Amino acid sequence: MSTDHLMEKALAALGEQDGPLSVEVIHQLVEVDEADGVRTIAEAADLLGVSAHTLRYYERIGLVDVPRDGVGNRTYDAAAIRRLVFLTRMRLSGMAIRDLQHYVELVDRGDDTVEERLEMLLEHRDTVRRQIAELTLSLAATEYKIATYGGKTQP
Repeated sequence: MSTDHLMEKALAALGEQDGPLSVEVIHQLVEVDEADGVRTIAEAADLLGVSAHTLRYYERIGLVDVPRDGVGNRTYDAAAIRRLVFLTRMRLSGMAIRDLQHYVELVDRGDDTVEERLEMLLEHRDTVRRQIAELTLSLAATEYKIATYGGKTQP
């Protein structure tokens, strides 16, 4: 399942929802089949829509811990893929690497950090909502100009 497929599932789920996505839908979107076993770095990169270099970088800076097989190749299990799905979505939405590093440190420290993680995610949600509002305004301005030039706008 590639990132494009994940995005198709997400967009389909959005179309089926009357409000915000439910937690259950989000779980389904990031669900990785345990039967798939481990993936190589190339397979993981393809699945996530990022480069192998990005995955090595995320490992080097401590965002994900990836075990090695007997010959030293990285092996991405379901847990690593789930974490990377989250990390890549957060990066796509503009979360800074240093904030992701802090978040991962908090996760690794355990349940005592849930409040701080929640606060980080609430702040990020507000930022994303602001970006969406700004993009919506930009889209409206673009649609206006398209109409001005006699083009057809989208519903």
